[in-house]
Amino acid sequence: MRRKLPIGGLAGMLAVLLSLNPAAAVEDHKAEAVKEALSAVESGKQGQAAAAGEHVRAAKLHAEAAEHEKANPHLGAAIKDLEAAIEHSQKGRAELAGESARQALTHLKAAEKAF
Repeated sequence: MRRKLPIGGLAGMLAVLLSLNPAAAVEDHKAEAVKEALSAVESGKQGQAAAAGEHVRAAKLHAEAAEHEKANPHLGAAIKDLEAAIEHSQKGRAELAGESARQALTHLKAAEKAF
């Protein structure tokens, strides 16, 4: 006796498999890292070291996730700049935190073009 899978079940499984595209996940993490780095730059310009630090930490998490999924030298450089920005924000140096975030942003944008 043959068992039949319902069409809805097959469509659901196909949808799940298509959503597991790792390239899309990397792009999402890079896009989020860029967004958070931009916010950190703006916070730095406004003299808000704590806010810049929050955005930089979020950007670093996304950059690390993107690098874990697909290594890229630009992501590694961005992470180093983000770490510097975190240190500056912890010392209350909003402008320097923003500048380090801006440098990280340059690398993040280069990483986007590399894929």
